[in-house]
Amino acid sequence: MKILNEGVTAPKGFSAADTAAGIKYQGRTDMAMVYSEADCNVAGTYTTNVVKAAPVIWDRDVVVKGGSARAIVVNSGIANACTGKEGMDICKVTADAAAEALDIKPEQVLIGSTGVIGMQIKAERITAGTKDLATKLEKSFEASERAAKAIMTTDTKHKMIAAEIELSGVKATIGAMTKGSGMIHPNMCTMLCYITTDAAISNEMLQKALSASIVDSYNMISVDGDTSTNDTCLILANGLAGNKLIDSENDDYKTFCEALDYINKELAKQMAADGEGASHLYEVIVNGAKTKDEAVTLSKSVVSSSLCKAAIYGKDANCGRFMCALGYAGVDFDPDMVDIYFESDAGSVLVVSKGAAPAFDEEIALKVLSADAVTVRCEMNAGNASATAWGCDLTYDYVKINADYRS
Repeated sequence: MKILNEGVTAPKGFSAADTAAGIKYQGRTDMAMVYSEADCNVAGTYTTNVVKAAPVIWDRDVVVKGGSARAIVVNSGIANACTGKEGMDICKVTADAAAEALDIKPEQVLIGSTGVIGMQIKAERITAGTKDLATKLEKSFEASERAAKAIMTTDTKHKMIAAEIELSGVKATIGAMTKGSGMIHPNMCTMLCYITTDAAISNEMLQKALSASIVDSYNMISVDGDTSTNDTCLILANGLAGNKLIDSENDDYKTFCEALDYINKELAKQMAADGEGASHLYEVIVNGAKTKDEAVTLSKSVVSSSLCKAAIYGKDANCGRFMCALGYAGVDFDPDMVDIYFESDAGSVLVVSKGAAPAFDEEIALKVLSADAVTVRCEMNAGNASATAWGCDLTYDYVKINADYRS
């Protein structure tokens, strides 16, 4: 696998565009389009929130029907969630505009929205923006970058990556972009993710690969404990690489999955590091749990704890908070067997030994916790299962950003 500093236009046949449509704000790009010159197999995963935004319902219906896809249209600023029939009508308006401009079918258009919940999108703005996007499509790196920036809301950095792999002697590429910074919590956290590939892979195998991949990537990040109404991850595969169709769990499928897992984990970490107001990437590793499920539960509990996140922000080696978060996770374990380490590029310090706080050098702990990326490693000493979760610290700026989000 070769990692590329590229995005959704890296695979053959894909192009992208951005535009300023004035969806909520004037003077900033707020719409993006991804387009494939050939029909694509498509797979998706979505929010677990019972309250689902109109684009989530639209995309899920497109994917479930098992047809082909050709384009994705995304807007930022307004989430098109809690918008009733009018929200679904906006999805149709968007799809119709894209279909007309691109000479494809409306049911081949996937839709994404992110921003304020409860506001309505003006049909004339989304229509004009969609048509403008269709005239600006490019296959360049710059087009990928601009599209990734256009879907940002409170993100401070755009997020994209690509990888080149070999499938039975044929080169294929996977590219992706995500947005996500706040309202992020495990089980398809607040995020939009769009993945493109020129690999030839069946709908069934594509869905299987994506559903498995999000388990240890996007489902393992948390910023603030809030699961969004709009979470969507879509992957489009147009087959233009020319490899033999992947329609079973063969070696090519495994190679494809390894690359997809790498891309999704890297983007998950980028989103966690860019959490609203964040000053630290906060990683929690749980080793030695009895089962994988228990390791996942424990790591999510620690990474999601507001008190633990505040301690990371304060560079405070308050080890009791981390033991506490393990203890209320709902997993039965022996506290007297647990060891906890704080780790970073600055070193490692043991802060819990066999369930109790040993004497440790506070100055060393401060140096470890002052790094941009901090890991809390929990050794349960109860089995062989492991899991890793990602999040960020909880800062004053998080409250400032969200206290006046609508304005």
